[in-house]
Amino acid sequence: QVQLVESGGGLVQAGGSLRLSCAASGDTICMAAMGWYRQAPGKERELVAAITSGGRTYYADSVKGRFTISRDNAKNTVYLQMNSLKPEDTAVYYCKAAGATCTYDYWGQGTQVTVSS
Repeated sequence: QVQLVESGGGLVQAGGSLRLSCAASGDTICMAAMGWYRQAPGKERELVAAITSGGRTYYADSVKGRFTISRDNAKNTVYLQMNSLKPEDTAVYYCKAAGATCTYDYWGQGTQVTVSS
């Protein structure tokens, strides 16, 4: 019903930048809210940033001021601009789509972000 295709992960040095993209297709009702989560080895998956179709945003304290989430509703694509990257940002990043009237939440395949020090 919803497919999420992520891109943009990779290897960067501390202080560098990356932009993650998540292209969604399918039932737009299930894309009312979209977000980025990350999971580092041995740690629980955590919400990094989220955005609604109306543009309301949320950021985890650990990334506030460094990361920016945005979306292009015409393209059903959500972005995560990551600046001033730190080694502790190293994780697998997952895109998620959800909607209040959607039975299921949908997840992307995950993309690795590695920040070297």
